[in-house]
Parts: sequence; C-alpha cells; structure tokens
Amino acid sequence: MASVTWPQVLAWRMRRQYVEPLGDASALDITRRLAGVQAQVASSAELAVAVRQAAPDPGDVPRALFDDRTLVKTWTMRGTLHLMPADELGAYLVLCSAVRNWEKGSWQKNFGATPSDLEAIAGAAAGALAKGTALTRGELTAAVVDETGSGHLAEVLGSGWGVLLKPLAWWGVLCYGPPRGTNVTFTAPETWLPGWKGLPPVDEAARTVVHAYLGAHGPATPDMFDNWLMRKGNRKKDVKAWFAAATDGLATLDVEGEPMYVLEGHRDELLDTEPTSSVRLLGAFDQYVLGAGTSAAYLVPPGRRGEVSRAAGWISPVVLYGGRVAGVWDAKDGDVTVTAFEDIPAEPLEEAKARIRPLLP
Repeated sequence: MASVTWPQVLAWRMRRQYVEPLGDASALDITRRLAGVQAQVASSAELAVAVRQAAPDPGDVPRALFDDRTLVKTWTMRGTLHLMPADELGAYLVLCSAVRNWEKGSWQKNFGATPSDLEAIAGAAAGALAKGTALTRGELTAAVVDETGSGHLAEVLGSGWGVLLKPLAWWGVLCYGPPRGTNVTFTAPETWLPGWKGLPPVDEAARTVVHAYLGAHGPATPDMFDNWLMRKGNRKKDVKAWFAAATDGLATLDVEGEPMYVLEGHRDELLDTEPTSSVRLLGAFDQYVLGAGTSAAYLVPPGRRGEVSRAAGWISPVVLYGGRVAGVWDAKDGDVTVTAFEDIPAEPLEEAKARIRPLLP
C-alpha cells in the first residue's frame, strides 16, 4: 500500500479547501467542496467563504441563500447550523437523522418529548409551512399548538425549541427561510429550494456524503467520518454500511502507519503533494479544523487543544503554519493579535494578518 505523511496530507487538504492557493470559486462552490460550512455564527460562515476567495464578494453568501437559493441554512452535522448546497442537502439529512437520539430515554427525560411528540410537531409544522409559508419561531409554535391543541407541546417547544427542531430539519420538514427584520424564519425545503430533490435512499445518500467528506477532509477512516458527522454518535454497523455503499471510487493509502480511505481520483495527486511551509489565518469554526476535529493530534497540538476548542463549543480562529495549527488569533479594534504555539516566520505571518484584516466584520 502506498504511503503518505501528515505534512503531505495537510498540504493537500489546504489545496482542496481553497486555503492555498486561493481560488475564484463562488460561495456555492466553496460550500460544496468543504461538505458544508458551519453557520452557528453567521459572520464566521461568511469569513470562511471570503478567506478562500482571491477576490472576496461580501454579497456572495446572501445572494446564494436568499436570491438564488442554491445554498440553504439548516441543522446538519453534529446538530449545528450549516450552510449547505441545496441540491445535495437531502443526502446529508438522511445520514444525520440516522443518529435517532430522540429515541433514547436520556434525551426524552432531558427535553420532555417523546418520539410521538416529535411526530406530532413535525406533522403540524409541515402543514403550517405548506405552500411556501415562512414563519418566525413564535408563529410556528403557535401554529403547532393550534393544530394539535396540546398544552404539553406548547410547554415542550417553549423550553427546548432548538433541540426539537433538529430532527424536523433532518426529516426535511423545515429549514431556515428569509429573515424578517431581526427575526429568523423557517420554511419548507420542498417549496423554498429550487434544487430540492427530497430525501434519497440511504445508499445513495451515503455515497454522496462520504465522497464529499473525503474530497475535502481525506484521507480518513470511518471513525473520523463519524466524529465529523455526529461526534461518533452513530451505530458502528451503520457507518460500516455507508462506507460499503460508497466503496466504488474509493482507494486506500497508508498515513504514517494507518490505512485510510481517499477518493481514487485523488490518490496519485496526494502522493505527489509536497509539504507546505505557508502561513495562513482562518476564522472561528473553520471547516479545515472541524473536518478533522480538534482532537486530531496531527493538526492541533494536544497540549493546546483547550485554546482551540474552548468553553460552550467555541472554536477559535487559528494560525496555520505548514498546515498545522500553530497558534490562535483574535481581532480587536481593527488589529489582529496572535498567540503562537511555536515559532512562526514573521514576514509570512504579517502578510497573512494583512490579508485577513479587510475581511473582518
């Protein structure tokens, strides 16, 4: 089996993810290539796109979301909000919904809802969002309560709104719609998205998502994929079946002693990749970090993980040197302050800081 080193892999991922060199790709192209862009913090999602564009366009993401509707914002991997390509969304939803955490007693105890409660909420929400309606959180809650006549569901939705909407998103019932002033709205993918094809069969979904993930974040093992998808919350037999469904077009490489999957069409390119010595700055919650996970010792120094993955799920903006996380940074009063984990060449670092300053909100 042919082998590669982690420095080679990181250099290849940087190229695949438009980190080095920058590309002329659109927000849709970048989101598709990255297998989604985390959008829990909207400004971080827009920075993740802009930092990968040679000529950033501040209107690119909003146009794709609300004019072209080629991107959609909804809950996907790890139960977090992402920007996703509309024409591939269904595949991601199918695999995300396989976690079925709402069937666990601990989940039902924590959030006060049973699977039958969720089904009732989903049915009422689907009816309320029919014909292209977009409703605020309060309006959707009221519609569900009116339809079901359930005071229990009103109480449940009032205390655990976001958690309860995730399964509905994964079932294809709802997604984010156009904002109404400062309020978010929810609508149905079926009527909102021109590229909506519904939920595909699981084997087809697995091939789409596994190949997309490996195309940006490979080489990887099924366990790495599961960590990215749902923090290893899926049944091992499901993950194994997904990779079996996706096996056509996959190859294996040895990465410093461990066999990992890569797309067959990327194998030779990866073998020919030379390590990089570049310095780059990426924003908070960037997919380059999230695709690997902050526990990946080849990317984040284990002793520094707490500075990258912080309290309340915050993922810091990072400095890359040679593809590794070599520091974190913060922006304040128009300046960029770096906390380095190792010696970083001064001139490339200043160039990277100058590159990102105009992109900051």
